[in-house]
Amino acid sequence: MPKVFAKNLSNKQVMTTDGTEIGILDNIVMEVKTGKLEDLMVKPDIGLDTSKYVTDGQFLKIPFKAVRSIKDYIVVDKQIATNLD
Repeated sequence: MPKVFAKNLSNKQVMTTDGTEIGILDNIVMEVKTGKLEDLMVKPDIGLDTSKYVTDGQFLKIPFKAVRSIKDYIVVDKQIATNLD
């Protein structure tokens, strides 16, 4: 994946690989010691069934490993994003 500046991700729409728009990126969680990106914190779209997602307060917590593409949208793998294990 090419380099993307964090400031370009603010308020970017997040969708799954099947085209479902799930919300707007609010923040990114990073492991301070390693710099590894851990999770996307996504404000869910109104009407989205959030029961299949891990939530943290009012946000969906999407593992960064689910990210497949960052262009006009942030595209995440639905199977990884909805894995509640």
